[in-house]
Amino acid sequence: MKLKNILLSFIVLSFCQSWSQKIVVQSPNKKNVVALYAMDSNNKGEWYLKISQQTDKNTTEILPKVSLGISRSDQDFSKELLFLKATKPKLVKEHYELPFGKKLVRDNEANEVVVSFENPGKAKLNLIIRAYNDGATFRYEFPEKKGSYVVNDEFTAYQIPKDSKRWLEKWNTANEGLYAESSDDKIVQQEWCYPALFNSSDKSCWFLLHEADLDRNYCGTKLSNTKDSNIYKLTFPDPKDGRGTGEPKPSISLPWQSPWRVISMGSLADIVESTLVEDVSTPTRFKTTDWIKPGKVSWNYWSSNHGTKDFKTVCEFADLAVAMKWPYTLLDWEWDGMTNGGNLEDALKYIHSKGVKPLMWYNSGGDHTWVSSTPKDRMLTHKNRVEEFTKLKKLGVVGVKIDFFESEKQNMIQYYLNILEDAAQFEMMVYFHGCIVPRGWSRTYPNLMTYEGVRGAEWYNNVPEFTNTAPEHNTILPFTRNVVGAMDYTPVTFTNSQYPHITSYGHELALSVLFESPLQHLADRPEGYYELPNEAKNFLKEVPTSWDDTKLIDGYPGQEVTMARKKGANWYIGGISASERKEITKKIKLEFLAEGVNYQAVLIADGKHDKAFSSKTMVVNKNATIDVKLLRRGGFAVSLIPIQN
Repeated sequence: MKLKNILLSFIVLSFCQSWSQKIVVQSPNKKNVVALYAMDSNNKGEWYLKISQQTDKNTTEILPKVSLGISRSDQDFSKELLFLKATKPKLVKEHYELPFGKKLVRDNEANEVVVSFENPGKAKLNLIIRAYNDGATFRYEFPEKKGSYVVNDEFTAYQIPKDSKRWLEKWNTANEGLYAESSDDKIVQQEWCYPALFNSSDKSCWFLLHEADLDRNYCGTKLSNTKDSNIYKLTFPDPKDGRGTGEPKPSISLPWQSPWRVISMGSLADIVESTLVEDVSTPTRFKTTDWIKPGKVSWNYWSSNHGTKDFKTVCEFADLAVAMKWPYTLLDWEWDGMTNGGNLEDALKYIHSKGVKPLMWYNSGGDHTWVSSTPKDRMLTHKNRVEEFTKLKKLGVVGVKIDFFESEKQNMIQYYLNILEDAAQFEMMVYFHGCIVPRGWSRTYPNLMTYEGVRGAEWYNNVPEFTNTAPEHNTILPFTRNVVGAMDYTPVTFTNSQYPHITSYGHELALSVLFESPLQHLADRPEGYYELPNEAKNFLKEVPTSWDDTKLIDGYPGQEVTMARKKGANWYIGGISASERKEITKKIKLEFLAEGVNYQAVLIADGKHDKAFSSKTMVVNKNATIDVKLLRRGGFAVSLIPIQN
């Protein structure tokens, strides 16, 4: 209560100053500050936000200007906005859990202020601002009760200081590009995917731009700096996306709220460990979630692009799941054309006889995709989905992988959410490929297990380029794409696909910890796992796919990353290097371990060459360090299990 009174006094004091100057909202820990400014002195006109971070020594200006405004088909809400009022600050405080993800227990805590404006037509616009300990968020609201309109444009734009470093991915509808680092006079101007990572000019603060709580009342957006290299404006989907189907501008009905505009900020550890995207998203209305079960999956496509067409191959991957104690196996595309000793029903019967649960692939269907692979239209309409989910439930299938969406227009957002809602009625888990990146939906629809939306291991099938770009790419993803939600990279391969990998075996093993996905598809062929030494094989049997806690130990995007994740009382560590030139030696401090507990640590690191391991078992506690040597493009994994006295 005392803290709340102090915050109230601080913000009210700000309100008593000239409105043209600013309204200030501070995070609960007073570190992050969001200030609202008017462009002129009469509380009327254009408004913008300034976002900064305060420390004991200085204040870092993270975003000197975030332009605001929105335009509807009937009128504009950007140029001549008259300030009406601001609410008293409200402490948002929420405690919740998710059955999977980087953390089990979440705390959604922020200070919130709602600022009300009026345009020349007397129509109202609210700006809802929140300051979090790990970032800031804001959203627009039309509070009036009636009216339906098209949104012509949203003017939200982030001004980035010129000498800020940035890591961005060129826009593509599948979100499967590479992140590129740029700064100073080497800034490329084009459209960009979410999320976008930046390091402040003074290097003291990192921030990640994204959006969350996107619902059926809007479209997905992207970032564009085509007009000014240092101003990243939100833009709507291209009319050509989805083969031209659907409208690029969203239609809304009042009352209405936009998605949250999300700025995660702080140290690299603050970014990696943040759950802000899910914190601000709508809580689930599911009555039960005990049927939602994360786990590892055997998957035949990476090693055999037509593997599911072959009954014997399907059986081999079911046997792999049994041998490795993985609960699931995926029947990917072409299951409807299965031959060589059996068909789909035979395969499902075999899989169930082994105690493994099947997942099945579907084409999203419809005119929005060029891909004709069957079955194509069984997920396209509510009627089709109900019929298909009814069949799948009888066949004992527990989840579906749905592919090829190719658009983030409003009609496609509605399609995603319709699938999730219908699937939930049948207690069916879902994951998307060729798709959007996470927008917080896993909190609202916890049957959404994972998304692709990443340049993952299947690109070893597609182009020779990935052989050389993967090591660096792998060290960027934990700071960018995987921060905002589950990522179906399909990692941990030791043999080669069409094109080889040059990451070490230790690097590949570490990805099982570094890359978070509640359904983790381990992509290698059976012999790739059977031929592993026992320590590595046991690690892949035991490593979880959902976590109680996540800690970044150290790293830098494009160079290296080491992370620790907790499940129950156990901890797991994964670390990789992208270095092409030199081996490195790391000292891993174990300060995150429980006080007064000894752990058996099994270290599995690079061996004498990149296709060999070295293993070591030791007893450690939180005061210990582990020394580990990484080869070029190398890596390591550690399990830490409490020793029972």
